[in-house]
Parts: sequence; C-alpha cells; structure tokens
Amino acid sequence: MEYEILPLPKEEWKGTVVPIRYTSSEYYDLEIFTGVSACTISISKKKFGSPVTHTPEEYDFPDRLYQDHWENARAWGIVSGDAGIKELLACIETCPEDWSNRLTVTELWVSEPLRRRGIGRRLMDIAKKQAKDEGRRAVILETQSCNVNAIEFYRSQGFRLIGFDSCCYSNTDMQRKEVRLDMGYFPDEVQDGREPPRPLV
Repeated sequence: MEYEILPLPKEEWKGTVVPIRYTSSEYYDLEIFTGVSACTISISKKKFGSPVTHTPEEYDFPDRLYQDHWENARAWGIVSGDAGIKELLACIETCPEDWSNRLTVTELWVSEPLRRRGIGRRLMDIAKKQAKDEGRRAVILETQSCNVNAIEFYRSQGFRLIGFDSCCYSNTDMQRKEVRLDMGYFPDEVQDGREPPRPLV
C-alpha cells in the first residue's frame, strides 16, 4: 500500500503533538578528556544493561507541530480519517535558518505500524528537495545519543555528525546517556543520486 504524503497546513495542524517515543538497547557514549594542551572527544557505541525507553510524557514540553519559535516552518505528513476526525500517522517539519542558509528538520516521526516501509526516506526526500530548490547549503537536525535507530537512519540518508551539546536537556545528559547530537547533510557532496551510508563522524 502506497501512503500519500500531503502538506499539513499550519492553520489546521498547529499545536498537534508529535508522539515521539523509542526504545533502545544501545547508545553512543560521549567522553571528553581534557588535558593541559589538548581536549579529546570519544564517541563509541555501547550497550545498555537493559533497554531504555523514552516517551513524550517524561518531558515538560512534548514535540508539537508549528511551535512559535519555528516562524517559517512547513510540514507534510500521512493522515488517516475523514474531514471530521483526522489522525497523524507520520510527519516531517522543516524550517529555514536564513542567516546561515541551512534548512532545519525540526520534526520527523513515523508511527510504529508504518515503520520499515520506506516512509521515513520519502519524508526526508521532501526536506532534501526543499533544500535543493531553495539553494540551501545544508540540511541539519537534532537527535539523541541514545536514539541509535534514528542515528542509523540519518546516516543511511547521508547525514553525519556536525556537533553535540553535552548539557542541552539537563546538567546530567552525559551521565544519563542522552546527549544532543547535531547531524548534517550537504547537498553539494551528493553524487550519482543516492549517497552511501557514512561513518557517524
């Protein structure tokens, strides 16, 4: 079955919760070693003692479409239901960062029943096309070091690590193994249509 991806108008979908939840048995461990004249950063994949699950309920501000600070956001998605009751099944939201000429993927989510059907790739292709059409030099996004499945998907789409924030969510992100990782895709580097998977760094 081919699911249709449609624009999600702001006036209809603003404030809709994106129920991002995931379970991971692995994480990317970030270690920072500071010496007298150098600083070394190590990132390596490790296993949790038992699987870890993250859900929207654990955060004060769950992900929502068209949040006010994304002033020029656009969104697309897969919707079920009729005009009366609609249910969001998958979505992507993007917002230009004009001062740096980059495009930010602010949300990307596919509901569990629709995963492993190529929908994530189709949604990401929308962002890549938008970046190309607008002449953006990069597509950027944020993920977490414990969301290994998302990281592997982004790598398969040609993204690579461009930075991190070791205290984005709390002052104990490194201890909790939930460090913000920033990843980037660079259209000018793509050759022959489909880019191969890349190393994390």
